[in-house]
Amino acid sequence: MRIESSVTSLSWIPSEAVTGLNKAIFGSGFTHYDAPPPDVIEDLEALRAADRFRFGNVLSAWIEVDDDGKVTDGGYSGGISMGSTTIAVGPKQATFAAVAFDDIRHPVEFGAASARFVQTVGGHTAVPAPRRVNHAPFVAFQAPTVWTTLALTLHADGRSEFELVGASTFPRHWIYDHAGALSAKAGLADFKEWWRTSFGAHTPWGEEESPALMTAVETGLERELSGHIMRGGEKPKFRKVGKGDLLTEQGAEGDEIFLLLNGVLSVEVDGEALAEIGPGAILGERAAIEGGTRTSTLRALTKAKVAVVRPDQLDRAMLESISEGHRREDEQRATAT
Repeated sequence: MRIESSVTSLSWIPSEAVTGLNKAIFGSGFTHYDAPPPDVIEDLEALRAADRFRFGNVLSAWIEVDDDGKVTDGGYSGGISMGSTTIAVGPKQATFAAVAFDDIRHPVEFGAASARFVQTVGGHTAVPAPRRVNHAPFVAFQAPTVWTTLALTLHADGRSEFELVGASTFPRHWIYDHAGALSAKAGLADFKEWWRTSFGAHTPWGEEESPALMTAVETGLERELSGHIMRGGEKPKFRKVGKGDLLTEQGAEGDEIFLLLNGVLSVEVDGEALAEIGPGAILGERAAIEGGTRTSTLRALTKAKVAVVRPDQLDRAMLESISEGHRREDEQRATAT
């Protein structure tokens, strides 16, 4: 019996992720940010042709299982789907095909009833970029490398699991399951680190991987509300949180609502960590609709950035619906009793 499955990552550039001088370059129209990819991939090639992502890693694999339920063979398919870079000078535009590196496919790890596949794909833009180096002439023109490393485990009983083993710290990476549904995200995008270090030896092609934190996907309602926060009426304020610092503290007063733009936060109740939250999550809504007292502590596991809004800027019915899905605190107290 043959069993097949796949996992796909799409990598894209959100507006809040670029920092420093390069943010001004993006803002000038010389190059562009990306709109978020869709919740479901229906036609990957159509998305690529429409310039909806920078590159995709499609890890497809298969195994053969005998009548005794043992894996007898397996192999890879899929690979990179590389996008392009469009730049503009005045009214004129030019599109350059990105440079794809050779796919890295690790030897299949066979077990009696499973097989694990690991694939790295990536490359860089065709347009070189200036960066500082610590030797003469002290500036090098070279585009940093982007990549993701995905793992897929197929089981003889038909189950499959995926992992984001590693990735460049920029751009944003979203992970889609075999059915094409958005299923996970890389928790942290760090433009400055990527711009300074993602070259040559400091990439998988130089035998160095960059581990990535994979976080759960927020709800569709949260994504709808986040669009209103970032592109609706009154603009939000922004706040940065250092690794290990608190965004909120249980029992404290406060009714601000947060959209986590970048980084990973731990949700803690009575000193116990209940969940890890990644980009796209709406946070703090319970205090906003239940009297202004924080019901949990939010601690930054990485450096993080949030958009901050007042309750009166958002639809209360949507906040109440989101709150119903965020009652980790009540679940924790019920378990304790």
